[in-house]
Amino acid sequence: MGGDAVISTNPAPSVGGPHDPAPPHLLGGEGSPRNPYAVSRRSSGLLTFLFLTIVLSAAISFIPLPYVVLQPGPITNTLGELDGKPIIEVKGATAYPAKGTLDFTTVRVVGGPGVRVNAFDLLVAGVSDAEEVFPREEIYPEETTREEIQQENAAEMVDSQEVAAAIALRETGHVVPERVLVSQVPEGSPAKGVLEPGDEFVSVAGSPVADAAAVQSAIRAQEAGTPVPIVVKRKGVEQTLSVPTRDHEGTTIVGILLGRDYDLPVDVTITAGGVGGPSAGSMFTLAVYDMLTPGDLTGGKRIAGTGTMEPDESVGPIGGIRQKLHGAKDGGADYFLAPTDNCAEVKGHVPDGLTVVRIGSFDDALGAVKAIAAGKADTLPGCS
Repeated sequence: MGGDAVISTNPAPSVGGPHDPAPPHLLGGEGSPRNPYAVSRRSSGLLTFLFLTIVLSAAISFIPLPYVVLQPGPITNTLGELDGKPIIEVKGATAYPAKGTLDFTTVRVVGGPGVRVNAFDLLVAGVSDAEEVFPREEIYPEETTREEIQQENAAEMVDSQEVAAAIALRETGHVVPERVLVSQVPEGSPAKGVLEPGDEFVSVAGSPVADAAAVQSAIRAQEAGTPVPIVVKRKGVEQTLSVPTRDHEGTTIVGILLGRDYDLPVDVTITAGGVGGPSAGSMFTLAVYDMLTPGDLTGGKRIAGTGTMEPDESVGPIGGIRQKLHGAKDGGADYFLAPTDNCAEVKGHVPDGLTVVRIGSFDDALGAVKAIAAGKADTLPGCS
């Protein structure tokens, strides 16, 4: 549209013969009323710019980008119910009624295998303290499928629940035997072809195996390069194996990953719905402990938290701490138990009205909950 544009959706109506002029008010000529459809050059340029901006924005919104966005997810009270059923059920021991809340927190991941984020997702995340953007490969390795991720997360969740139950039972006076297993034998490992996944350790270099630490200690005591005699139980039958060793940064290793299995004297069932990963371990442990002990552990307070629970009862760091802080606050929690190793990420990102307490072990977590219940939260260590 060059010059002074006239926008019209239909031609001027016919008014007589081919040489009859159109009525003056339709022509917008000199002396006639201004054409209400006439638009100035400046206005035309603005409309064109706005149109192109809309088209470009629409196009950008469909361009997938190699990033993922972490957002606050929902929180769930481990002492409550899910779909009408208790999240934690105890059979074989007295289960005491529990009050208050011990919420485990989650992170919603937008993006990843099969789902890509766009420029608008990144723009929104960039101005929100509750959201973070990461390169896709930092969260999901290349060639990883959504199914593989779900399977891995589900396996980690099951393992965290078993560890939580074992620790809570031990802390309440139960004897919980631990079996140490070969979890993986990577390619290139000295033990490849000798040890197999699922092998149960009986002894190492003549020393009985009580736990994973005993296996590691016995192997490290050997001279690197010298085979170590290991007795394992494979498919119910004991076998004595000579397992090669090698030096790795001054430590003798056989190059395997260890797993654990517990003979729980009490049946503890934990249902977490579709949530995966190990980061709810600390809150599961507290909840099982609460149900196995009389009294009101939380004092009716609303406490949320996160952190892996390791077999040695230490609390490990997790990802998405900022999102979990905001998710806890949005879900109504007043207190938040954060792993000590996540404190650097907590600073400067605590929502108003949420009190953060750092924990490094189960004893720390239990002591924190008891102090909060007693109204002494101000005496607890934070992340400042």
